[in-house]
Amino acid sequence: MTVSADIRLTQYASGGGCACKIPPGELEQVVAQMLAVPVAPGEPAVQRIDADLLIGVEHGDDAAVVRISDGRAVVATADFFGPVVDDAYTFGRIAGTNALSDVYAVGGTPLVALNLLGWPRSTLPFELAGEVLRGGLDAARHAGCLLAGGHSIDDPEPKYGMAVTGLADPDALLRIDAGRPGLPISLTKPIGSGVLNSRHKATGEVFPQAIEVMTTLNAAASRAALDAGVRCATDVTGFGLLGHLFKLARASGVSAVLDHAAVPLIEGARAAAAAGYVPGGSRRNLDWVIPHTDPGGLSEEDLLLLADAQTSGGLLVAGEIPGAPVIGELIPSAASTLILR
Repeated sequence: MTVSADIRLTQYASGGGCACKIPPGELEQVVAQMLAVPVAPGEPAVQRIDADLLIGVEHGDDAAVVRISDGRAVVATADFFGPVVDDAYTFGRIAGTNALSDVYAVGGTPLVALNLLGWPRSTLPFELAGEVLRGGLDAARHAGCLLAGGHSIDDPEPKYGMAVTGLADPDALLRIDAGRPGLPISLTKPIGSGVLNSRHKATGEVFPQAIEVMTTLNAAASRAALDAGVRCATDVTGFGLLGHLFKLARASGVSAVLDHAAVPLIEGARAAAAAGYVPGGSRRNLDWVIPHTDPGGLSEEDLLLLADAQTSGGLLVAGEIPGAPVIGELIPSAASTLILR
């Protein structure tokens, strides 16, 4: 139960969930400046690489991974966003689950998390912030992850997430750049949370099927991938299925064939897209990825669904794991094109 059921949190945020991410094209231009730094004044910039930084910022992986000893690595990540649902407790669960997902996406296990909270104290009861934190705590507890303090600020818009630290085996990581030609592509959750969250914000309709997807941990999917010997994966969040698949293909030096009919949708997602409830983030995703895509005659609606900005989505796996539909395959090609069928 929330403190005040008549307060709609989504109305206090200009954007919500992973749909409010900075567009991938703009983000990559800024991040590129981190990869090359001058060694000394007047000398050309070079990329500095530490051998113990096993996963860094080069390809847009989901978390950083640092080797600390033989057989042991630390995973570090942070994620936060504005409300995707009106219920404060549910928002906290979704944001917490989403933050934890980055650890699972690289094959790690969450160990400890810190809250990240922005709250408009002058416009929203602070008791609601307590409900958000309670939702995050329950997500962490469900993951077997400790939650210890954090940081909060007075913010014009409500925001919540976590900084999460985990552990992983440095010799058994899930990397975005480890895809190989001939590997099948599997997806562990249906897509469509972006359009359903957009409809919820506009109308107040509640979509339990979307909440179920967004509050389901990727722990079992990550473990299944590692048990199957998979070494390439990423999670599907704000850049949409097409955006994250393109980043995986590009980092791995391959192309991808995607069978759009095999991609599972959350119930109601197609109807929401057809009714025009498409978040701006989904349109920006499609604009970014379409130059690298052979759309194969798909309709704009189908393309927007494939590019739909997800919140707390599933794992996109280069391999097969039990219970996850195969939606395509990786093929040889240095051009890194997405071929839709």
